[in-house]
This record gives sequence, C-alpha cells and structure tokens, in this order.
Amino acid sequence: MAPRLTLPLLLLASLLGNAKPKPQEPFQISVNVHLVLLNTTVRDRRGVAVSDLSEQAFEVYEDGVRQTIRLFKHEDIPVTVGLVIDHSGSMRQKIADVIAAAGTFVLSSNPDDQMFVVNFNENVTFGLPSSVLLSSRSEELARAISNTPTAGRTALYDAIIQARKRLQTGGRDKKVLIVISDGGDNASTHTLAEVLKMAQYSSTLVYAIGIFDESDPDRNPGVLRKLAGATGGEAFFPAQLHDVLAICERIARDIRNQYTIGYFSSNEKGQGTYRAIRVSARANGKGKLSVRTRAGYTAGEDTK
Repeated sequence: MAPRLTLPLLLLASLLGNAKPKPQEPFQISVNVHLVLLNTTVRDRRGVAVSDLSEQAFEVYEDGVRQTIRLFKHEDIPVTVGLVIDHSGSMRQKIADVIAAAGTFVLSSNPDDQMFVVNFNENVTFGLPSSVLLSSRSEELARAISNTPTAGRTALYDAIIQARKRLQTGGRDKKVLIVISDGGDNASTHTLAEVLKMAQYSSTLVYAIGIFDESDPDRNPGVLRKLAGATGGEAFFPAQLHDVLAICERIARDIRNQYTIGYFSSNEKGQGTYRAIRVSARANGKGKLSVRTRAGYTAGEDTK
C-alpha cells in the first residue's frame, strides 16, 4: 500500500463538503487517509502495450466494490530500480549474458532512474562500492554484477528482503525490482511466505527472469511467478539465453509506459486485513484489453 499523504486543500474541501465547526469550539481538522497506488500495464489482444487510454477507460474494484479514481497519470517518471542477480553455481555459464542484459535494461530506461545491484549466492552483497548507493551508469552497474564470483547455493528470499530495504534509499516514488535467477532457494533464512507478505504491504513492482535448463535441479519457475504476480509485475522464462536482452528491453519499456492510478479505499475492513484488487479497461475500437496490476494489498503501514 502507498504512503500516507496529506490531501491538497482543494480536494480536502470537496471531501468535507459543507461541514462546519461547532459553535464556540476551536476549528481543527485531522485527516488520516491512505492513497492506494496502482502501477498498471494495459495490453491488447496481440500483447502490444496500449498507451493512449483516458481515466474514463478504467474501473477499479476493491473486494468487488468499485472505487473512485482520485489520481490518474500516464507519464514516463523516473524510478528506483534494484537489479537482484543470482550468482549461485548454477549461473556460472550464464552470467555473461545476464550482465549484457542488465546493460540493455539500463540503456532502455529513463536516464533519471536510480539503480543498484544486489548479488547473491548463499550470501547477499551489494555490488556498487560502499560510497555509491545508487547509479545510472551502465558500465558501473555491469562491474557491480561481474565483481561477484558464481559459486555456492541460492539465498533468493534473503536477497529480495535486502533489496527492498535498499530501495528506501532511493528518492523516486515508484520502485521496481528486477530479479534474475533460476528461482530455486536453498540457503535463505527468510521464507517465501515472508517475502510475499512483505509484498502485500508494498507498491514495489517485481519483474522476474527465470534462467535455467529443464534438467536444472535448482529451477523453480513457480516461485518467480508468485513473486511477480503478487506485485503486478511479470515473470519471463526465455527459451534461449540471448532472449534475455529483448526481455530486459521490454521490461524497461513496460515500466516507462505504465498508468499510475490512485484511490482512497472505501473498504471498512480493519488494519491488517487483505483487500483484493481488480482493474479493468475498455475503450472504443481497442478490442479486448488485458490489465496487469498488483493483486491486492494488506491494510497497514506501507513498506514501499
């Protein structure tokens, strides 16, 4: 769920309507609301991104109840991105392609994006120098990936937890993780349930790229699908290693062409309860449209 926001005065006035203070009592307004933010991708029947829809084309439902859209934007805004790269032994023959793909992602992204690298095998490390928290330089980010040897086991869940914490050092409201792994965790202290629970409190998008052979005993595509699907991201499983380049380019375009939709929940459920989200879109002449956004959220403090 998105962070607490102070309502603009005009919107506040419209929400309060004609409310008046009681006579002889000090006039004081206390507003504590949460704006639910959705990063939304729309595609047509052919899978092509649809980027010319108006606010009126969208309907948002929470637990089956239609919500009133209060914020609508469609612009290329800079984001904070964490590149979470598997360096376990099973990735040894693939890491050169991963580095090239990460470079493609950087070059296809908004020049004002902030990025960092989390490398992991059974240990989790940050790839950039300690004096550099974030970067947008492709050569610096490539070095941050290549400086870690590929060996050992896989602590995927621990890496995602650490990456989400590092995201908070970024100054961009929109936050994304790109996870490149075989999906098989065999070394984490954290669990998949913990990672998915954290996702329910957050508006962070997760895109996953599963790189493995069918004979790879460490592969776990189901985990990568769950991680991406819970956040409104997407999981990819390239048939060939060289396809990773095109996938990274597509993810960069996806991020830059999303709609940002916000609403104040009318749900009367208490804090700590899960609310399911569904977004639909339709427009004349567009045919059937598919909408991808996060599946829901748990009401409470946002972890971004």
